[in-house]
Amino acid sequence: MRVIAGAHKGRRLLQPKGHDLRPTSGRVKEALFSILGKRTEGARFLDLFAGTGAIGIEALSRGAQVAAFVEPTASSLKVLRANVELCGLAVSAKVYGCSVETFLRRHQSTERPFDIVFADPPYHEGVGASLLSDIARADIIAPGSIVILEHFTKTSLPSEAGRLALIRQYRYGDTSLSVYNALDARERSS
Repeated sequence: MRVIAGAHKGRRLLQPKGHDLRPTSGRVKEALFSILGKRTEGARFLDLFAGTGAIGIEALSRGAQVAAFVEPTASSLKVLRANVELCGLAVSAKVYGCSVETFLRRHQSTERPFDIVFADPPYHEGVGASLLSDIARADIIAPGSIVILEHFTKTSLPSEAGRLALIRQYRYGDTSLSVYNALDARERSS
């Protein structure tokens, strides 16, 4: 697994040995950052269910101002922290070793919201719709923020979840990316 583009292009990232981890494929990662385009530059990026940190590290490599990583699994968390250090990104990366639910509940409203939220929850646990609702309720996004959920293609997701509205879905074999836009109150009422 390598960083695809940007300042750390070609950097090989560590992976946990013998761990049941399903990293985002290179094809899907490339598609994700193609979808985001220049939006990544200067962005505050949140990587939920971060695993090894490959997506957030890619965002930092492509010019994100800061990336926050949330990973509950101890073995993945250890590798994630090692990857952040390996790439020399400790200053612009913040790693949270807790569940996504805990992070969303505890995030302080005094902190700036994230511009981009990427979430890659366990595929077959059916948490996509509830996760979107939790993100919409949490104080982590502002109007205009983008939320992207990576999921099993056969998973059904809502066209709206609170203040999140589905913009588009992209399919890559068994994997899909669903892109949501955070609306403000006026946009929701019209």
